[in-house]
Parts: sequence; structure tokens; C-alpha cells
Amino acid sequence: MQQMRARRRPLPRRRRGRKAAFASRRTTALAQPCRRAHSAGMKRPPSWGVVATVKAPARDILNFAAHHLDLGAHRVHVYLDEDNPVARAALGAHPQCRVTVTDEAYWRRRKGRPERHQPRQSANATRCYRRDPQVDWLAHVDVDEFLWPGAPLADQLAALPEATRSARVRPIEALGPDPDDPPPEGTLWCKGHARHHGPRRAQTIAIYPTYGEHLNGGFLSHVAGKVFVRTGIEKTSLRIHNAFFGRVQDPAPARLDDTMLVHLHGHSWDHWLELYRFRMARGSYRDSLRAAPMPDGVALNMNQLFSMLEAEGGEAALAAFYREVCTATPELRARLQDHGQLFAVSLDLDASRRRHFPDADAALPDRKQSPPPAPRRAQ
Repeated sequence: MQQMRARRRPLPRRRRGRKAAFASRRTTALAQPCRRAHSAGMKRPPSWGVVATVKAPARDILNFAAHHLDLGAHRVHVYLDEDNPVARAALGAHPQCRVTVTDEAYWRRRKGRPERHQPRQSANATRCYRRDPQVDWLAHVDVDEFLWPGAPLADQLAALPEATRSARVRPIEALGPDPDDPPPEGTLWCKGHARHHGPRRAQTIAIYPTYGEHLNGGFLSHVAGKVFVRTGIEKTSLRIHNAFFGRVQDPAPARLDDTMLVHLHGHSWDHWLELYRFRMARGSYRDSLRAAPMPDGVALNMNQLFSMLEAEGGEAALAAFYREVCTATPELRARLQDHGQLFAVSLDLDASRRRHFPDADAALPDRKQSPPPAPRRAQ
């Protein structure tokens, strides 16, 4: 078995006045991470798993499951928001996966299907937790989110104090490839953000000069991350970003600083544009969400910002935004590296999927090997 080689640090900051050297930091595709030897009588390392409610192509669902199985997940629980026969069959045949189709009959037994997908996610994750998920720790994540540990997760969870009920994993957000300066083969550039609000505001404005005042850490999606929750605690419910115990949110989750959550929220221009309308109406850009925190309180939320850009310049204005904020141009990578917020990730999702679900590929539609490019520089 191969050992994890990822280090939990961002790429080194550039030295000013010298050419930046972007050394890739990668994880290795794993069949199963090696664990420390435990002699007879020693406590076994804790088991862990993930739960997700998904509505996505079968390829994406199986990639998600396979990646976490590679990392050592004992269980992968998938709730299909819409039936997907190919994914259902492949997951159902894997001994470490559990798949549930949340059809009309499923929701009828639960007093009706919530209209919005966020409550459905929380309801399914909570049901999974309370029905014995067969693991010691359960993380509630999305199908486009991939845990990225620098050491075996079982060891990290074992090191937490016994009183710890939940532990947070912070996100990094994937950038789209620059067609004029593509990344090294197999590398995905990602951006991070400062943990605390004060430094985060200053960094965001410096890194994203045109739009930074309206962005929270430069992210288009959440900056909160997701949590692992210790199982077996009564009256526990799982939400999107937090755990509640007896209807009270855990006020101080532990931190799993040696693990990050790679979020493929906008990793290609076509992917981002395809989901843009849904996100504006019902997802992560809906109008009810708060704007980025600002001392004077004048920032726009994402819905207001994108509506303004569209009104002024249509799709071309959105493309200009995507290029500055979401494309791994040399200029953006340099600014991110100056602030210690540039990460290079290797996710060999196709290899992981074929390893765990070798019979499913014949049923998957063909797909281009590389994601569609981001908008090019204006000439």
C-alpha cells in the first residue's frame, strides 16, 4: 500500500523580486491508506464515513464514492435525490456503500418531501446518523466535495479528545484551468482563504482587486466547511455545515487542520455557467443569503453582484468575473501564493472509480478527458 505524501501546508509564498516557483503539492491515489499497527488489546482506530444527498450524473456520483473509499471510508452513504439506475446498481453492489432512492414513497413515510434541496439534505443526513451509520464518525458532504487529508483520517480522529462531538474541515475551492497557461498534467489549482475575518477581508481585496469587496475570502460558495460528527449521541441532527445536539448547535467544533475539503464548485467555465441559473434561484447564490462581512456594511451578496454584472454586460461580464476570480491565471496564482492561499491538488477520480466500480464504465456516457477551458483573455 502506498503512503500518503500530501503535506498540509499551502505552496510556499513567493519571494518578491524573484520569479515564482509553483511546486505542486499532491496526494497519491490510494487503494486503502496504511494504518499504524495495533497490537492485541490496543484500541482500534475509529472508523469513519460520509453521507451525501445527490442529484448528479452517475460518473460524478461514483467518483465521489470511490475517492472516499480510497481514503479509507468504512461506509459511503448515498441518498439519490433522483433515481440514477447506473449509480444505484454500482453502489448497491459495493460492500462498503449504502444507497437509498428518495422517491415519492420514501418521502411519504416522512411527512412529505421538502421543496428546497437543503432541508432534504439535512433530513437524509440526520436519518442516516440516527439509523446506525456503522461508523464512529460521520461527515455530511456534497457530491462535488472531496476530503483531502495529509494523514490518515482515522489517526486524526483518534487524536481528538474523547469529549469532542464534532470536528470541522475547512474548504479550498477549485480554480478553472487557464487555457493560455494550463496546469501541469494531473494538477488542479485551488484557492484558500484566511481563517479569521479581519485578515480575510484584507487578503480578499488584495487578491481580487475588482470584485474583492463583495466576496468572502474570494469564494463563490461556502467558507464554513463541513463537519465530522461522532456517532451514537442521542438527539443529534446534521445540517449542511454544522451539527446540532438537542437542538443546540455545537458552538466550538474541533479543527481537523490536517485535512481540507476540495470543493469543485466552479472548476470549469462551462460547468459553472451550466449551474448558474439554478444557483441564482435556489442554490448558493440565492438572494436570501447574506453578503460578505464588511465594516461599512455596503457589500453586495452574490445574487445582487451577479444580477448587476448581467444587467450591465450580459454573459461577457460574467466571463470577465470568472476569469479574474475563478481562473488559475499566472496573475491570480501569484497573488494567492503571496498570501499563502494557493494549493495544488491531484485527484485521479477516473482511476479511483475504475478501481472500485470496474463494471460501471461500460454504462457511463463518453466524456472529454479534460474540463472545458475558462474564458480567454480579452484581446
